[in-house]
Amino acid sequence: MTYEYRCSCCSYEFEATQSIKDEPLKDCPQCHEKSLERLISGGAGFSLKGGGWYKDLYSSTNKTS
Repeated sequence: MTYEYRCSCCSYEFEATQSIKDEPLKDCPQCHEKSLERLISGGAGFSLKGGGWYKDLYSSTNKTS
């Protein structure tokens, strides 16, 4: 999963890819203080992109019977 972090000391913000089982990061890579906060994200939700299938589960290509 990708988590967003912000340092409460220097306001540095970044994203980190971690396992859901991993402990939250604490050390800021910018100022090296133990002041990181993992931000709560609204989540990306489910999104279908590109060709292939539409949200109504029908194929994007026309097939004739």
